[in-house]
Amino acid sequence: MRADDDKPGFGVYLHWPFCAAKCPYCDFNSHVRHQPVDQPRFAEAFRRELASLRRRTGPREVTSIFLGGGTPSLMEPATVGALLDAVAGNWTVPDGIEVTLEANPSSVEADRFRGYRAAGVNRVSLGVQALNDRDLKFLGRLHDVAEALKAIELARSIFPRLSFDLIYARPGQGEAEWAGELAQAIDLAADHLSLYQLTIEEGTRFQLLYDAGKLRMPDGDHAARLYEVTQDVTAAHGLPAYEISNHARPGAESRHNLVYWRYGEYVGAGPGAHGRFIEDGRRHVTFTEKMPERWLDLVEAREHGVTGGEILTRSEEADEFLLMGLRLAEGIDLPRYEALAGRPLSTRRITTLQDEGLVEPVGNTRLRATQRGMIVLDAVVADLAL
Repeated sequence: MRADDDKPGFGVYLHWPFCAAKCPYCDFNSHVRHQPVDQPRFAEAFRRELASLRRRTGPREVTSIFLGGGTPSLMEPATVGALLDAVAGNWTVPDGIEVTLEANPSSVEADRFRGYRAAGVNRVSLGVQALNDRDLKFLGRLHDVAEALKAIELARSIFPRLSFDLIYARPGQGEAEWAGELAQAIDLAADHLSLYQLTIEEGTRFQLLYDAGKLRMPDGDHAARLYEVTQDVTAAHGLPAYEISNHARPGAESRHNLVYWRYGEYVGAGPGAHGRFIEDGRRHVTFTEKMPERWLDLVEAREHGVTGGEILTRSEEADEFLLMGLRLAEGIDLPRYEALAGRPLSTRRITTLQDEGLVEPVGNTRLRATQRGMIVLDAVVADLAL
């Protein structure tokens, strides 16, 4: 299925929660283990949880698969193959759909990459994060720039599609410095980049340093200028933003991430994974046990590690649709919002936000945030959702 197909789709997310080290900025569900992980046992648990989810969703055609983490590139190729086989054993998986695996440059090995490709992975997302050794050390990464460049070159030689992440608004980062680093990244990435502003997340080591006054972050105005530099440089090089933090050449957008932002359905398997899918005509939210070993015990005892969830009201669905869809350059489909909410968006609020230069119409049936609106998107969404 093409990335420009506007059908939301049905995705499968598989969470591998293990990392070689915990990065100081990261609040994802990731865990360091100093003993080897029993990968066959975990693979069997994934198979059982996916079968449990299949009983809830019924038959579906998968539009994308994403192996995230954690560090999925710590898996053996046989483990990746077992997980992908489990997906195909439960739902219809057409040939050639996007299958993404996240990888850290420090865990990249040529034979392992070839094994992933043979297992069915056709897109790799590399956690590069910076293209200078000083900032890589500050971010707690285990690789240096030389390893990152080697990993990018290797990935480009093996996989049809490649993306990598960079973090900006790092302490002391100037606009010209970021523009130069970004231009270098575009030359390396070929067709897709994920560019995230550094933020202080609760429960991270960076939060402890920030609260203690030992970490100074760029102020809001400087961060906004760096965001504008990001938009200008990527657009000038043919990788415009199709989502607030993601940039691609036309046709190279991440199909899996579009499932989220277009408010499609997805199942999530693995420790700490979330899902959102239609069951008995209602949208269900699921989330699983975060601790890997506890999740494993739950799955072995009762076939799944789901520990909570909810059924969304129509109003909650509409609010989520608004929150996700306005992140996209294509914006939201207004009739779909009205169908979810049972009412249209307020014309008065739309007009006010238009007058302020924060939103704009796209044709007769769509609405999107402007570049200025993207900088204050939470406020825009909150105003529209009232």
